[in-house]
Amino acid sequence: MAGKQDLRHVVSDAPRVMVVDGSKLVRKLVGDTLLKELPGAQVIGCSGIAEARKALEDGAVDLVTTALVLPDGDGLALARSVREASGQAYVPVIVISGNAQEALETRAFTEDITDYFDKSLGQGALAAFIRGYVHPAPIEGARVLYVEDSKVVAVATKRMLERHGMQVLHMISAEDALDHLHKFLGRKDGDVGADLLLSDVYLKGALSGRELLNQIRGVFRYGKRRLPMVMMTGDDNRDNQAALLREGANDLVLKPIEERLLVTKVLFQLRLAKMKQE
Repeated sequence: MAGKQDLRHVVSDAPRVMVVDGSKLVRKLVGDTLLKELPGAQVIGCSGIAEARKALEDGAVDLVTTALVLPDGDGLALARSVREASGQAYVPVIVISGNAQEALETRAFTEDITDYFDKSLGQGALAAFIRGYVHPAPIEGARVLYVEDSKVVAVATKRMLERHGMQVLHMISAEDALDHLHKFLGRKDGDVGADLLLSDVYLKGALSGRELLNQIRGVFRYGKRRLPMVMMTGDDNRDNQAALLREGANDLVLKPIEERLLVTKVLFQLRLAKMKQE
């Protein structure tokens, strides 16, 4: 695959990884999962913000996972401390919480949070999620139905996905995407016509990306695992973002698109859907 970019968020083979959670059991679980994926990592377990800040004084970290609620504060305050300590360095800060989906839907996360994982998905999914950050592997031939009416944006985004082994079927309107999905309706082999749908929210046709989302969840009755949907939006209104998630979007990607984050999120949703099927 010529021009394939390194998607790894953690570039060092011996990174310092900080795991912050008030529960010793959760710290061990997350730490053990990280060590399976990064055998050379130094895992620093911290029970709260005070311990984490002290650890940050001892040296830079390469990845942070944190609970939303900590004994002496919250994960958002911790994320801010990590950003201040790292300066311009890129450090992924991932929230691991049983309330992650709720926090996402209310848009409680700040820009200091890189990504989130909902604990209710289970340990296998957590391992797949962490793997996506440290050793992302392409899912060759995964079919992405991509809806975007801007030719310039479409060419660039299609290239990003194809670089990582995905097949991209580009449509310029929600109507075209629905026509495509209708052809697969009721097939005995369960094929719905795509493995994931990626759509811009604002489209020039009669139907918006949000209406496409509502059609697929409400009329076709495809759930989040049957046809994962990742919505792209340049709208920074948190209420509008929250509505998309409540209405059935698996995840959001904010514009302008950052390739590493887009591809990591798409691959994670594809892996998660595959795990649920198996």
